[in-house]
Amino acid sequence: TSATEPLVSCLFSSLPLHSSLPLLLRLLSLCLCVSLSAFDSLDPTGNITIKWDVMSWTGDGYEATVTMYNWQLYRHIDSPGWVLGWSWAKKEIIWNMVGAQATEQGDCSKVTGGTIPHCCAPTPQIVDLLPGVPYSAQTANCCRGGVLSAFAQDPANAVSSFIITVGRSGNTNTSVVIPKNFTLAGPGPGYSCSPAVVVPKTKFLSPDKRRTTLALMTWNLTCSYSQPQAQKAPSCCVSFSAFYNSTIIPCPTCACDCPTNGTSSAVASLTTNQLCIDRNDPQPLLATSKNTGPLAPDMLFCTQDMCPVKIHWHIKLNYQDYWRVKITITNRDLSRNYTLWNMVAQHPNFENFTEAFSFSYKALNPYGDSSNNTALFWGVKYYNDMLMQGGPDGNVQSEILFRKDSSFTLANGWAFPHKILFNGDECVLPGPDQYPSLPSGTTIPRVGVLMVLLLVMFALAALL
Repeated sequence: TSATEPLVSCLFSSLPLHSSLPLLLRLLSLCLCVSLSAFDSLDPTGNITIKWDVMSWTGDGYEATVTMYNWQLYRHIDSPGWVLGWSWAKKEIIWNMVGAQATEQGDCSKVTGGTIPHCCAPTPQIVDLLPGVPYSAQTANCCRGGVLSAFAQDPANAVSSFIITVGRSGNTNTSVVIPKNFTLAGPGPGYSCSPAVVVPKTKFLSPDKRRTTLALMTWNLTCSYSQPQAQKAPSCCVSFSAFYNSTIIPCPTCACDCPTNGTSSAVASLTTNQLCIDRNDPQPLLATSKNTGPLAPDMLFCTQDMCPVKIHWHIKLNYQDYWRVKITITNRDLSRNYTLWNMVAQHPNFENFTEAFSFSYKALNPYGDSSNNTALFWGVKYYNDMLMQGGPDGNVQSEILFRKDSSFTLANGWAFPHKILFNGDECVLPGPDQYPSLPSGTTIPRVGVLMVLLLVMFALAALL
């Protein structure tokens, strides 16, 4: 799994110095400890690319357009949005910004002149503007509160940009020094950014498409996401059931955390980002009222798996040429909504996917080959694109239809998914030995076979 892949490479780096393993391989494994943890097998090229285009020189610096491209297929940045940071290489200041703002002005007391800079901090933190700001403060692809959609889900809103005017930096290609130590919060931890490097200057096409201009200077960097870096434990789990078995296979025990037993407190702290509420508390909302907000801890009733989100996969019907599954996504968090949510499912029969009745659907083909065993689902706009906080309305559901092929079977758990992700994070599945089994000594025949047998029996009865 994605959580264990980095451990493989880290084992090499833990070998003693006198090991027969070549030194070069040991050094390489140290790099793999970091790089593999950010690798997603279903989205191998997914990242957020940040590009700086110097558009003009000023008296003591430059004006640049900074653009963020979310190339991740199914991982988005939700409210309260992205936070971009860096360290200046010299003693640069930000004179002005359009489409974004620095969270702190810093100490500008040493700046002479009548104009006060927008930001004098050596390590500025930049956030997007909120919708509805005056047009004079806007630029293209700005002012969405830092929300950045996943590329496969909504490519038109998978880009964000702002204009920055930098001073005290020099105003030539040789005097400008690239900022360093870039950070990206989306809105919490999880992203690691590469150093910025100078790249070929960006070309811009005029509106009439008859003239091309060049940026004066361009550099970019990439930021990659790592689920183990973002959170200590998984955030979702999966349960199974089927029409041919009355047993419901629940989420694995302690899939995301373990409930605190024997506590007299109505709210028991489990991890740094999760709080467990006793169901017997007569006023549980009082416990949650002090911990609200986008970055507040997850607030949920104590369960055996302690997952904020549960996904249920139910094999509902078996037709002659098709089979049907019902998917239910439940938000157990009492203090958080999920906007622009999405779910990724991996199953070999997605090559024969037919229809999703209440979800939007898109096939994913991460390696560009002919196989299609991965699907992306998300909510229908203005219908179920928001997964409400835990409660009666805290769920979305849809049935999906598959066409059968020669590989179809209900035996050995074949009809259950191999992998499920919610909002880009991998969910914990039950073990293969726990899948709902067929009735002992029986098989589930196709409806068409049953009809043929019944017709034969009626024909024989008529002849007799």
